[in-house]
Amino acid sequence: MKDHTEPSAVRSVRGPARCAVTTLALAGAAWAARAVWQIRLAAAGQPSSGPPEQGGGRHRPLTALENTYHFVSSLGDAATVLCAIAFLMWLSRARDNARALSGERPRRAWPWVYAGWIVPVVNLWVPRGIVVDIHRASAPGERLPRVVNWWWGLWLAGSLSGVGLMYTESADGVIARAYTDLPFLLTADTAVVGAAVAGVLVVRTLTGTQRERLPGTVPHRADPVSPARRAV
Repeated sequence: MKDHTEPSAVRSVRGPARCAVTTLALAGAAWAARAVWQIRLAAAGQPSSGPPEQGGGRHRPLTALENTYHFVSSLGDAATVLCAIAFLMWLSRARDNARALSGERPRRAWPWVYAGWIVPVVNLWVPRGIVVDIHRASAPGERLPRVVNWWWGLWLAGSLSGVGLMYTESADGVIARAYTDLPFLLTADTAVVGAAVAGVLVVRTLTGTQRERLPGTVPHRADPVSPARRAV
């Protein structure tokens, strides 16, 4: 358990941040690839035999393009899982550091760092609240970066779209949608990719804020500009 009586020492968050940024970029790229394959499916058109799921538990043989979409979709799922693990590791470290910097206990107990993403209804605001609390404890008095709200709005749009991060439809079902409702799929994919990009900025912003307050860190100052450089 992490919520001890005394706050722990501030630890470097650089390593977890790098992992989170890398996997967020990987997940964003994977979802962009998924969108490309959906466009390819729509351009090819649905076979005369109909969608992959024929009803009554019957499935027709997949085309070569449909098979490759299954592969791309699986890669996207794997990238999303890796991204979730890395992001939660960073979030946990950043939360611990925020507590050590402020000397105050977080408003939410540590299980919510993980459970807040999966408990229905609660997951609509708790994860954002944890990020907001980290920023406030790490940079008291400073305005919340706008990218946090962009990230959370895009996350919700991609998660609740029905075919986004939390979708329960099978890959064959998504293939059928690509043939009949491509704009809806691309809207969901765009939201997920946008959330990944905004997530990178959130991680970098909060990490930079905490690094500036690490013991022994010298605040960044602009280098003196020499007369020669002023003339440039």
